[in-house]
This record gives sequence, structure tokens and C-alpha cells, in this order.
Amino acid sequence: MKLGIIGLGLIGGSLGLALRSRDHYVLGVSRQEQTCTLARQKGIVHEASVDFSRLAQAEVIFICTPIEAILPTVQQLQPILSSETILTDVGSVKAPIVETVTPLWSNFIGGHPMTGTAQQGIAAAQSGLFSGTRYILTPTEETPSQAQTTVTEIVQSLDTEVMTCSPVTHDQAVALISHLPVFVSSTLIAACRQEQDAEVLNLAQTLASSGFRDTTRVGGGNPELGVMMAKYNKQAVQQALLTYRQQLDSLMSVIEEENWDQLEMMLGETQGARSRFL
Repeated sequence: MKLGIIGLGLIGGSLGLALRSRDHYVLGVSRQEQTCTLARQKGIVHEASVDFSRLAQAEVIFICTPIEAILPTVQQLQPILSSETILTDVGSVKAPIVETVTPLWSNFIGGHPMTGTAQQGIAAAQSGLFSGTRYILTPTEETPSQAQTTVTEIVQSLDTEVMTCSPVTHDQAVALISHLPVFVSSTLIAACRQEQDAEVLNLAQTLASSGFRDTTRVGGGNPELGVMMAKYNKQAVQQALLTYRQQLDSLMSVIEEENWDQLEMMLGETQGARSRFL
């Protein structure tokens, strides 16, 4: 198939490598000519351009831009594409995207690959990024069945497990397991930076190793992504943060009361529950 990718960063670049290895013809679009050149040199795409009109021949287009650029991108594509062209995106928030894009382009299905790294940009692209991961599709009653079938077949060919759910359910779930961890780990780093004793702070920075690294990894990621999560998934993120704050308050009360049996029980419950999320 002839497939288009708009946005040749980590996800878009990795998608291009994976699709090319499955014998698809890949057309790429980026805002920067330098990125287009690099995408061709790295074998991420067959063709790359800053001109959207190059995508007129694509059968399916993956929009891999930041969340706030998805709607303007669809608006730019409208006068260029055949109505048969299928559009999908990779944004980590789905409800506001599906709600705004579907009226403009009926042949659309929202998507979210549950993968990524701490790196960003085309230089971080890797062909195996999707292998062994889950890929979420969020069809609605208006989603054409052929669009869902086609996109499902493409992403399944990348060795992913395709799951479907409503856009709202998706956003509530990822607020808990994807968006909340970003803000929790960010505030953990911020809390450590509040230490006023320079000697203690320096020692803490020196001693920090695997536990701190694993706990704070997502908090050290791209700030723009965190802002987009909060901006476009505000209600679900707020609810997740409120629930987390309530759990912290309970933990603080137990420690203040020196109720060690209760603390052990709480930690035992989370120890047992962790495996159900991984």
C-alpha cells in the first residue's frame, strides 16, 4: 500500500521504518526540509517533502504531529485528498481529537500506539519500537468499518496487539497509567530539588541510581507532551491527580499515627496489585 506519515519524529520515523520493512511504499511530510532529507537518508521513507500535496496518492495517512497540530493538519489535507483516503492519528488523547476531526473527515479513526522512549526526534527512530506493544484504536458509531479494518491490519502487521475502546474510556485509562505518572515523577524531582541543605542535595544526586531513575524516567521527558496531556485531557488528569493526592494523604496519616501494621498492609496490597498493570 501507499502510506503517508505526517510528522517524522520518534513515532512517525519509527512507523516509517517499520512500514517500509513490511513492503509498503511510504510518503513522508515534515515541516523542515532538513528532516525530510534525513528521513530519506535513513531509509525511513521512500519520498519526503514539506508539501502536503505529495500525499494525494496515499491510501492511508498516519498523522504523527503534536496533539494541537492534528486538527490544523486535517484542515490542510481536506482540499488535497480523495474522500476514500483513510486518516488516523497517534495522539495520546483521543476524545477531543475524534470529536473535532470526524466532522471534517468521516473516513477517520483515532489511534494511540502505547510505546515510546525518553528520546525524541527523527534521530531516535527505531524499526522495532512497535513490536510487542499494544496499539489502541478508538472507533465510534460513525467510523467506517473499512477504515477500522484497514488500519487494524496495518498496525497488526507491526507485531502489535490491537485493542479497541471508546475515546472517552481511552482518555480515562491513560490518565491513570500514562499521564499521571508524568506528573507524579515530575513532582518527585521537584520535591528533591527543594532540599535546602546543599550537602544533602549533592549527596542525594550522587546516590540516586536505578530506583530513582526508573521512578522519574517519564518526568524527565519532553515538557511539551506533558502540557498537551493536561490541556487536552484536563478532566481525567485532574481526577487522577485528586485520587493520587487522597492516597498520599492516607499514607501520611498512617505514618504520622505510627500505624506500622496498617502501612505494611497498604504496601502489601500495592505489591500484589502491581503485576495486574504490567
